[in-house]
Amino acid sequence: MPSGYLPIFIFLVIAILFPVILIVAAKLIRPSAPSLTKLEAYECGIKAASDSRGRYTVRFFIIAILFVIFDVETIFLFPWAVRYKLFGWFGVAEVAVFLGILVVGYIWAYKKGALEWV
Repeated sequence: MPSGYLPIFIFLVIAILFPVILIVAAKLIRPSAPSLTKLEAYECGIKAASDSRGRYTVRFFIIAILFVIFDVETIFLFPWAVRYKLFGWFGVAEVAVFLGILVVGYIWAYKKGALEWV
C-alpha cells in the first residue's frame, strides 16, 4: 500500500470510530427511565390530535424535488468561480449558457404552476 494513502486510511478509521464510540458512551452514561409521557410524540403538554404519518400533497414533493434540482445545479458554479481567471471569456460564456438553461427551467416550472402553493 503506497504511503500516500496512509493518512487517508487513518482519517477514515477515526471518522468511523469517533461517532460510534461517542454513541456507545452516551448510551452507557445517560439515565434511561422511559415513561408513557416521554414516549409520546410531543412533550409540549398538548395531546397529539392525530397520527403524524399524514398524507402530503403531491405539490409538496414537486417543490421539494425542484428545490433539490436547482440547488444542486447552482453548486456547479463554485468550481467555475474558483478557476474564473483561468477560463477567461470562454468560461463566462459557458456560465452564461448554464445560467440561461437554469432560468429557462425556472420559467418552465413557474408556467406549469409547480412553484405555487395554492
